[in-house]
Amino acid sequence: MLEKEKGISKETLFEALEVALVSAYKRNFHSTPSSAVRVSVDRETGEIKVFAQKRVVEEVENRQQEVELFEARVYDPRCQIGDLVEMDVTPKEFGRIAAQTAKQVVIQRIREAEREHIYETFSDRVEDIITGLVQRFEQRHVIIDLGKVEAVLPAEEQIPHERYRQGERIKTYIVEVKKTTKGPQVIVSRSHVGFLKRLFELEVPEIYDGIVEIKAVAREPGYRSKLAVWSRNADVDPVGACVGPKGTRVQAVSNELKGEKIDIIKWNEEPEIFIAGALSPAKVSEVELHSEERTARVIVPDNQLSLAIGKEGQNARLAARITGWKIDICSESQIAQERLSSLGLIDSPSPGNEPAAKESTENNTLESETAPNEAESENVEQETADLLREQAPEEASTGDGQST
Repeated sequence: MLEKEKGISKETLFEALEVALVSAYKRNFHSTPSSAVRVSVDRETGEIKVFAQKRVVEEVENRQQEVELFEARVYDPRCQIGDLVEMDVTPKEFGRIAAQTAKQVVIQRIREAEREHIYETFSDRVEDIITGLVQRFEQRHVIIDLGKVEAVLPAEEQIPHERYRQGERIKTYIVEVKKTTKGPQVIVSRSHVGFLKRLFELEVPEIYDGIVEIKAVAREPGYRSKLAVWSRNADVDPVGACVGPKGTRVQAVSNELKGEKIDIIKWNEEPEIFIAGALSPAKVSEVELHSEERTARVIVPDNQLSLAIGKEGQNARLAARITGWKIDICSESQIAQERLSSLGLIDSPSPGNEPAAKESTENNTLESETAPNEAESENVEQETADLLREQAPEEASTGDGQST
């Protein structure tokens, strides 16, 4: 019954009983702690035998540890003086105290075995999604009931501004399982990038089956995320598979994340194409790479500059994280002015009037520089600017970006 209810093997229970009986024997039958005592429980009949090792001597001084030769030869006919002999010392009955001691030790071992079973169960589910009930709140932490164990959702692993109600059923991502003196402790998260990946695996069969692969994820929990996907099958559109019919799949994930916006872009092994796509929904005209420094200068139409940078630089930050490149964003008019300046057609901008809105993502911070002097811009001949734009490279592909 215990094996079925507690999920503990029969052998583990027998071993716990044997250890308990050794402890009870030493405590109640005048055996020293250092005595070599062994208890054997028959797996079929349940018969209990207690064995103790004693040294063979000519004259016994300590009956707990020594035995005379004639008595020892009952157990081992070939033994000699100085040998160790294992003898049956099973008491006729352990008594009430011995039985109580055995009971306590057995309960302790069962509890330990149960904790170990729970630990192994949940440690195998690290980086997986689990559903539980919000049980209570401890300071800023949320305690979630997972059935056999409680999980902790720390404040730093929560989605900003998300509110939880007692009794509410929520999905979380298992980050870590720790062993503590009070038993296993499960740490879960709702802000981890792995949570986003697992949610898409649940919603998109093509990802679960391995046809579509999530190559990279960048996330600012509660606000916006970017997901780069790739298909092993040329006939399967990875972006379309993640978006789903009428956007149902991506919308389901967004709803679970309390309205977090999600951009799904097509992964490409060509950095120029991947970077252009990562800045979706902005349109990109050109991408210039500097591989040694792993930086990229991205040129966008003037009306796409603020969209490419995003609110407080969010779009550019996420694009840098998901691609692994430091990205500087410039408008076409800025580039045109730089080229005119290099040809000597206009004066170079002063240090305080350099082209604006370069997005530096090395430290995920937006470097906003002063906008160009408007008076200088008005003095530029429109015909010359148009000629330079015609000579610029063709617009770079921006991938199949989708967002919700």
